Amino acid sequence: MSTHPDTTNLLQRTDRNGAVYLTMNDPDKMNALSEDMLTVLQAQLDLIAEDPSVRCVVLSGKGKAFCAGHDLKQMRAHPDQAYYQTLFRRCSTMMQSIVSLPVPVIARVHGIAVAAGCQLVSSCDLAIAGRSARFGVSGINVGLFCSTPAVALSRNVSAKRAFDMLVTGDLIDAETAEDWGLISSAVDDAELDDAVVQKVDKILSKSPSAIRFGKSMFHAQRQMSLSEAYELAGNVMADNMMTDDVSEGIDAFLEKRKPTWKQLPE
Repeated sequence: MSTHPDTTNLLQRTDRNGAVYLTMNDPDKMNALSEDMLTVLQAQLDLIAEDPSVRCVVLSGKGKAFCAGHDLKQMRAHPDQAYYQTLFRRCSTMMQSIVSLPVPVIARVHGIAVAAGCQLVSSCDLAIAGRSARFGVSGINVGLFCSTPAVALSRNVSAKRAFDMLVTGDLIDAETAEDWGLISSAVDDAELDDAVVQKVDKILSKSPSAIRFGKSMFHAQRQMSLSEAYELAGNVMADNMMTDDVSEGIDAFLEKRKPTWKQLPE
């Protein structure tokens, strides 16, 4: 296990066997997505996107909360529309960077994930939460409709459930979030770390190239018509079939042995 040298204390990075663990470290502000937090998150996502040795990312937060959304005090200190447009554009770019990463991103959620924090969970490919976690898009409670979180939220849960959360600001518990599709699974708080490790290990046991083919295709096809999606999926699957890992995987299956996957080139 090694600590990556390029991180600031605001975002801690640990690399372990192909998995990158990013931990937001601003517990006094409940890991709010301040300007600085957006900067360090974006920097790490950009580094990970170019690193073929990375096979999975886990995003978590220190302290009592996963992420409480934007830094409202910082926002009130800059009452300027151009400032807000830039801030929300930066946040949206960071969220899209998570989606466009070539490897799965898992949110490890505890405490609260509200407003842009809920958007952050929605933007991750997978999310595992402790049962005490709570989720919401609570901007409406201060007179602000959570418009940018609505984009990610409505791509995870049904339109009526998403809109209900957006206009009431009500929090939902982890089991409801699991039932609605906002998170992958809810586990006992004491089992949260083990559940994340198990998911990471499962992903790391699969072909690195297949995972990368799959994530790219999965998100792209969701925005397409049915015929366009099948056209893309067929071409990606044909490309995937030409890799050494598929040859190895099929041979291993036929020979009743465990496959040995090829590492991606540096």
